[in-house]
Amino acid sequence: MAQTPQEENRGETAAEVFDRLFVPAMAAPWAARVADAARLKPGDRVLDVACGTGAVTKEALRRVGPDGTVAGLDLSPEMLAVARRTLPGTDLREGAAESLPFHDQSFDVVTCQFGLMFFEDRAAALREMSRVLRPEGRLVVAVWDSLDRTPGYAALTEIIERHLGAEAGVPVRAAFVLGDVATVQSMVETAGFTSVRARSVEAPARFPSLAAWVEAEVRGWIGGDFGEREYAALLTDAEERLAGYRQADGSVEFGLPAIIATGARG
Repeated sequence: MAQTPQEENRGETAAEVFDRLFVPAMAAPWAARVADAARLKPGDRVLDVACGTGAVTKEALRRVGPDGTVAGLDLSPEMLAVARRTLPGTDLREGAAESLPFHDQSFDVVTCQFGLMFFEDRAAALREMSRVLRPEGRLVVAVWDSLDRTPGYAALTEIIERHLGAEAGVPVRAAFVLGDVATVQSMVETAGFTSVRARSVEAPARFPSLAAWVEAEVRGWIGGDFGEREYAALLTDAEERLAGYRQADGSVEFGLPAIIATGARG
């Protein structure tokens, strides 16, 4: 009997599922927008904080060219293991954003895509980003907008909680806790950055199928050992309730706005 895609990929780590499904659907398209906001150019020295499996790191390497440098930092060894396979030779370090293992004024640009909301001390992390920037160096931070402005994810979160319990929805909801432009702007300004601008940017997310979207969230983000019966019931419910996001070719597309904040080190 032929295996389903979920069965074929059962041996993957959560980071590998994340890289296979989340990166092309969400992280890579946003990486290009973050790089645009950072005004990356050949020769820049870049630090990508909370680099994950390397979506922004890879985009930055492409833009800074052989005369530039890019380093990445992430707290997850599993994410870094995936990044190191696809970005050999890149300076990728395990560590916390609140204590960056880099010298003062080492970088022209610091990026942080979809990591700030998960830091234990966001203010300390932003101060560290300022510390490692040269004077007038550029900061770009991206966080997801609020869950109530992302109805597709709000609906999926409710389905997950119905079938897997309220605790399963906690990491999903945590991704949207900084979804307020004024809050993000104030945080960056309080950290000492100047010329700060925060804005919400509308953009779509696309997964190859509804099953891939569910798999990405449950196996690539929430994690845990959920039973096959529970997972099958969740998927059946999602196929019905989220059918409005399915496109003619079977893919799914939904709005996924994010807040991008830029600033300069004073």
